[in-house]
Amino acid sequence: MVALRKRQGKSAEDLAVQFLRKRGLTILQRNYRCRIGEIDIIALDGDTLVFVEVRSRSSSRFGFPQDTVNFRKQQKCKRVAECYLVSRQKTASFCRFDVIGVLFDDNGRLQKIEHIMDAF
Repeated sequence: MVALRKRQGKSAEDLAVQFLRKRGLTILQRNYRCRIGEIDIIALDGDTLVFVEVRSRSSSRFGFPQDTVNFRKQQKCKRVAECYLVSRQKTASFCRFDVIGVLFDDNGRLQKIEHIMDAF
């Protein structure tokens, strides 16, 4: 079960990267980690640095994947983003936080991608 979830998560991130590239964003880094946690994708949209959290589910029976980015997760993403900015000496950058929800069907095929810009 854990291996299946990891594969689905990796697949969702790959789809999110393709989705963002098609919309003109430049992917700077994937799976940035620091002592506080991880951000799935860091991209550049014009002169705006975009921190992207990717969530996936194989059913919407219990809600959509993007709904799982709660206040606590938002705060953690912000702290990880601060680590990134400090480590890259980008303290004067424009930033935003996006969420991409990837919904798969029961057979693991892509059903829907939803991109929420400036989600928090």
